[in-house]
Amino acid sequence: NRRDVVDIKIIEKKPKKEVEKIKVTKNPRLKNILIMHTGGTISSSIDYETGAVSPKFSNEDIIRMFPEIKDITNIDSKFIGNMFSEDMNFNHYNLIAMEIQKNIKNYEGIIITHGTDTMHYTSAALSFIFEDLAIPIILVGAQRSSDRGSSDAFLNLFAACSFISKSDFSGVAICMHENMSDDSCLILPGLKSRKLHTSRRDAFKAINVKPIARVKGNSIEILNHDYAKKDRKARNELKLKLFKDVKIGILRHHPNLKKEEIKMYSNFDGLIIEGTGLAGNFPINKVDKFTNENELIYKELKNLAKKIPVVATSQCIFGRINMNVYSTGRKMQEIGVLGNLSDMTTETAFIKLAWLISNYPKDVRKMVDKNLKGEISKRTSEDFI
Repeated sequence: NRRDVVDIKIIEKKPKKEVEKIKVTKNPRLKNILIMHTGGTISSSIDYETGAVSPKFSNEDIIRMFPEIKDITNIDSKFIGNMFSEDMNFNHYNLIAMEIQKNIKNYEGIIITHGTDTMHYTSAALSFIFEDLAIPIILVGAQRSSDRGSSDAFLNLFAACSFISKSDFSGVAICMHENMSDDSCLILPGLKSRKLHTSRRDAFKAINVKPIARVKGNSIEILNHDYAKKDRKARNELKLKLFKDVKIGILRHHPNLKKEEIKMYSNFDGLIIEGTGLAGNFPINKVDKFTNENELIYKELKNLAKKIPVVATSQCIFGRINMNVYSTGRKMQEIGVLGNLSDMTTETAFIKLAWLISNYPKDVRKMVDKNLKGEISKRTSEDFI
């Protein structure tokens, strides 16, 4: 405990060693990839002489840490920011997108190093921002820093580089470990992925769809062929639809919910309500003497849905909402709650609603339940029924 520390004295300062410079040369036979750094564990390592954790951003730093990468691709490195992913907001998504727009014509693909905690929010945001994206944008994170023996940093970054250099994929995706071993990584769709574990290297999974590809060493196995293809000619034509500083809330269902929890969002621009099970239900039915509050919740939700778009999702990670099955879902639809037949994750629904309000404020209610970028599956795969 810090309060128990009486005094701290520096006995000796270790002199900083000069790091030998590495000359990075480009191979004209290899594809050019830009690595954009936003921070996170993947870009950090510990100096065991000083005890400090330091970010590594330059071309030389990356080649020094991961020398095998120079054999499969030419890399350039660009520093965007050094931030914890939990501190990122809509302005950061815009910043990253604008930097990609500036640099896209010079590269066959772009990798974004990112903290894992909110990486699926950023991948969803970029998926909506870009119009006519003609190259792969791959977000890469690490659960364990590159200096640790159990680090996943190298394999994730190497797999992303390999996938870009050998595939015809165009779009936004995430590259992370497939399992706890160091055998393979998965390329996961940017709009349908989620972090499901706090510390495992295979924390990220595709939700309601198959992963795009498996990368194992230098080989790539396409698992889902439903993606856009690269288009070199269109690289100079990237258009952006950016986020505005809109206020979107997420309210989760829980027992003993109160009407005040609904009312607190009355000054917001939109609200995601994460309900229960198949229908994304909320407690709106008065069924006995103990559920008088539910009647008040129903009235408050009805008033709110008239003012702002309210979109239902399910607390379940997998599956599709069907608000037609139970009377509660039908009542929610009658008062204007949106989201029926969607299989979006709560995080993607949140990002989509913010993006729609930013760019199509008059058409939000018409567009939120439509599949715009692949965020809503056309049909539920047998693997997720």
